[in-house]
Amino acid sequence: MTSSLILSSLFAAAQNKDAKETVFNPHWYIQGQFGVQETLGETCFGKLIAPNGQLAVGYNFSSKFGARLAVNAWQSKGALELDNVVNKWKWNYVAPTIDITADLTNIIGGYNPKRIVAVGVFAGVGANFAFSNDEAARVKTALLNRGIDALRLYWSGTKTRFVGQMGATLDFKISSRVSLGIELQANVLPDAYNSKKAGNADWYFNALAGVKIALGKSSKTKVVPAPTVIHDTVYVDRVVEKVVEKRIEVPVEVKTEAAEVKETLRRDVFFTIAKTVVTKAEMGKVEEVANFMKKHPSANVVITGYADKGTGNKAINLRLAKNRAAAVVDVLVNKYGISKSRIIAKSMDESMEQPYNDPIQNRVAICVVE
Repeated sequence: MTSSLILSSLFAAAQNKDAKETVFNPHWYIQGQFGVQETLGETCFGKLIAPNGQLAVGYNFSSKFGARLAVNAWQSKGALELDNVVNKWKWNYVAPTIDITADLTNIIGGYNPKRIVAVGVFAGVGANFAFSNDEAARVKTALLNRGIDALRLYWSGTKTRFVGQMGATLDFKISSRVSLGIELQANVLPDAYNSKKAGNADWYFNALAGVKIALGKSSKTKVVPAPTVIHDTVYVDRVVEKVVEKRIEVPVEVKTEAAEVKETLRRDVFFTIAKTVVTKAEMGKVEEVANFMKKHPSANVVITGYADKGTGNKAINLRLAKNRAAAVVDVLVNKYGISKSRIIAKSMDESMEQPYNDPIQNRVAICVVE
């Protein structure tokens, strides 16, 4: 009897379709805003409202962080109440600042180019150039004539002071490059900005509304090549019986034993960012898994869901991974009639292990049929 071993390596002939994904594109932008300012003073809040405007140019380094140069300007007001009489004065200023910006929506929920509303925060430092304080001079003179030295830190000409600011933004996207927004600011300066000696910092608050225009594309389409799927090597043992003639009357019984052939299949179903729905482009892979299981009734499939750990936080990614595996299970059961008893659904654990080096390819559910 002679034995021979046949080695067969089967490569996938069918090509999987490449996945496409929209990703963030770093870009410059310009911004124009108008609104009002309330200077903190010795009177009721809301009685020192003045006009305010701001122009800015910025650069978004990523979907989460950026920087901008903003020039805020127009008017501030001061007040002093004596003997039930409110004395008011106003002056002008220009305040350039450099701010660091952060998009809280993308930090928490991951980048989504279709998102309409974005919430952000910013903080920065700069200089305040104040001038035209003539009304304060008239108030100071009138009070001195009454024997009251109230504006002890009165200034004239142009004064330059440090200013620090922080605030929040709310933007509404109306196109890929244009958004309308609201901005709230809190600005702090050294004492004497309002000509009064208070022994603490002076503040003014701005509420602005305006438009932001991206000077380049804010997103771009990236093609994610689907990996070539290689079937496991199949070994087939064939036993060849050699019949030897002998001078006997008993016939020779020839037996042929065939070894069982075991095949496997792997398909990687890719998802778009923050999504758990199987796209039309990836649905063909799920159908291949279903057809393979129908052809091999004894085969079972293990589906493992993953998420890109570099986007969002751990709790969100673990939920995405679990739901991506569940989405593939749902299609196999409800669309192709595969029994749940033949399916094992898993997802990445707390270690956040990633199957691919490319973060985008880790938004996947890997199906292995044996």
